[in-house]
Amino acid sequence: MIVEIRIPEISENVESGKVVSVLVQVGDVVEVDDVLIELETEKAVVEIPSTVKGKIAEMLAEEGEEKNVGDVIARIETEAEVSDEAAAVETAEKKKADQAKTPPVEAEDKRPEPVDVQREAEVKMPKVETPLIPKEEKPPSPEPGPVVPASPSIRRLARELGVDLVSVIGSGPRGRITESDVKAHVRQAATRGGTGPVSVSGEPSLPDFSRWGDIETVELPTVRRVVAESVTTSWHTIPHVTQFDRADITHLNEFIEKNGKKAASKGVKLTVTAILTKVCAEALKQFPRFNASIDVTNRKLVYKHYRHIGIAVDTENGLLVPVLRNADKKGILDIAGEIADMAERARSRKVRPDELEGGTFTLSNQGGIGGTNFTPVVLWPQVAILGVSRSSVEPVMMDGNFEPRTMLPLSLSYDHRMIDGADAARFMRWICDSLEQPFTMML
Repeated sequence: MIVEIRIPEISENVESGKVVSVLVQVGDVVEVDDVLIELETEKAVVEIPSTVKGKIAEMLAEEGEEKNVGDVIARIETEAEVSDEAAAVETAEKKKADQAKTPPVEAEDKRPEPVDVQREAEVKMPKVETPLIPKEEKPPSPEPGPVVPASPSIRRLARELGVDLVSVIGSGPRGRITESDVKAHVRQAATRGGTGPVSVSGEPSLPDFSRWGDIETVELPTVRRVVAESVTTSWHTIPHVTQFDRADITHLNEFIEKNGKKAASKGVKLTVTAILTKVCAEALKQFPRFNASIDVTNRKLVYKHYRHIGIAVDTENGLLVPVLRNADKKGILDIAGEIADMAERARSRKVRPDELEGGTFTLSNQGGIGGTNFTPVVLWPQVAILGVSRSSVEPVMMDGNFEPRTMLPLSLSYDHRMIDGADAARFMRWICDSLEQPFTMML
């Protein structure tokens, strides 16, 4: 029998991806869980395996091709009967694919059918001698409008803001309109003094650079495109302010050197990033507003009772931010091991999509590269991010004498709608004071 292999549901909000490699061809014999293709989504590269054992009868995926969740990528000829579980999965994926091809009809957006006002009046009321409205003066019957890809909540938001969704350009999968698209449209329309369609970024078209010399145009990599969209949304949505401070990490470096062998015996490297991650998680307990999100539409604050720290990782394909869960409940050595593992898998494009979601606060350490200070961009819907620059040895006045101390520059960018300057200063001082204390109890 022939079994169709479809792209399964990968992660929340992931509906499509690009085929970056096809690992089998027609005639190959595959086992259950053998990888058929690698699919690059907006979050990561994922492997799509076979759910049955058999021979490849047909491959329906090519490198560089866009595929949606539920699409058939291969047909496999198998002699074994498909298990009930596999059959159920295949049926569910097929049903989801069919539903995706038919845009949902929102009950609240149905246009009313034309009503013969005169006929209803004749039924409900006695006839009276009144002049009839000429045909040419009757209002035209409403015509069905274009189908707009947007969820009911987005449609409701658009109605509240007085936005015609037809004029909004969607940035989601297959042009689906998101909340940020609607809000960006409102801001840009207000700036331009109109309500016509504008691009999500609001950027004008580029000039023809070839007029001045040779150029090369390449496709924007998926990760870089996602980073660009995310940063644009964050910058347009969040009023940024950055607080700077410096921590004396002289004793911290001594602590790392002293306990480095103990960490190495457990297979991990003790780093400033690992210690900072633990300190930030504890700081979020002391300052819960830094671990919250603001819901402007509904005028509410969302406080999270978990501390998930995003660790910015520089990769060849662009910036990725895997998330370390429940950092406040883990020891420094466990954190160090997890960070090293996540960073390695992020650089090799093996990090899972769900590992890039759910962060409540982000840490971006550029100390290994250089620089004295920088202003990181808050990742919406978070409200704060801590930037770390390269430490340096400086003369510091201690008890009336100058002493060489290792100073670490820190930059805290925050959402000024949620956090005031005094709160940011106290948060930074708490972190700096913690870094200057012994960490044996946390090891």
